[in-house]
Amino acid sequence: MKKVMKIVLIVVGLAVFIAVLAFGIYWYRNIHWYDKYENALKKVKAEEKQVILPSGNIINYGEVANDKPALLLIHGQMSIWEDYALVLPKLSEDWHIYAVDVYGHGESTHDESLYYIDKNGDDLIWFINHVIGEPTVVAGHSNGALTAAYIAAYGGENIAGAVLEDPPVFSTQGENWEESFAYLDTYKNLHDFDETNPSECWEAYYLRHCYWGQLFMKDGMAGIANYAQKYHDKHPDEAVKIGFLPASIWSVFAYAKEYDFAYGEHFYDLSWNNGYTHEQILSDIDVPCVYIHAKESVHENGTYLCAASREQAERAVSYIGGNCSLIETDTSDHVIHTVHSDLYIEALNSLRK
Repeated sequence: MKKVMKIVLIVVGLAVFIAVLAFGIYWYRNIHWYDKYENALKKVKAEEKQVILPSGNIINYGEVANDKPALLLIHGQMSIWEDYALVLPKLSEDWHIYAVDVYGHGESTHDESLYYIDKNGDDLIWFINHVIGEPTVVAGHSNGALTAAYIAAYGGENIAGAVLEDPPVFSTQGENWEESFAYLDTYKNLHDFDETNPSECWEAYYLRHCYWGQLFMKDGMAGIANYAQKYHDKHPDEAVKIGFLPASIWSVFAYAKEYDFAYGEHFYDLSWNNGYTHEQILSDIDVPCVYIHAKESVHENGTYLCAASREQAERAVSYIGGNCSLIETDTSDHVIHTVHSDLYIEALNSLRK
């Protein structure tokens, strides 16, 4: 009997050790999620640069230089140019890459008067003409895809094609806006945070009020928010890190340190379009175009948990016309260039000629 108990204790101890080790590795990988981004940037020798426009505005960008055709990458809301790091090694085999920080993000100019689709779009057209200086394919993610659409429509002879990666078409100009996931999860919380000026940090406030948390983890969000606040209190100059959650949930906190919340306010009040309609912009695109749509996802309560419905994506493509193809992923992951990188790269390379 003693021998059996000894064996049982050894087995239990070993199981506990393996479980602790596995959780430790899981925690470490989550905390160090950005390491693979830095490694990718080093691999392609990406160089961070800045250009000052005649207006005095600054566009910060990363460049992977070679003799390939030019590609301009425009990130989405609350991100920075380095968000594209993981696809740069493969993309750089076929493209000379310029990835920009849009205004209000990263190290580009933070000035609320610039937080409009045409203001940033026109300055990126200047960037294409004066920094790149040759025919360019422009690819944007999320609201960066809407900016890419504007550039494709009005950028002139140096625009060779466009890839629109899961843009929030029509909703961000008011179509069912207050029932959309983006409004409920992000923009309303940004607005309310600024309005109420709570004592807790943004990360804790967001986790306490985020829409996805209320839908899927309602009982646990308060505890996670409290953890975030404690982390912030101990490391006030750092972005909050939460090792027991997948980094895909909280990695955006790192980018938020270089984000002007006034940018989000222009989406909350729908002023970002600055008089342009999505129908108008899309109809004015004449260059070859690929629209990549993340698979439609709808919660049982009727909320669309996606940037655009399938119907909205098809409608957008119909406005662009016959020179646009629609590709849909098999999951609803919004950051397609990371989750479905092969599909994303194939879409870009289809415009290489």
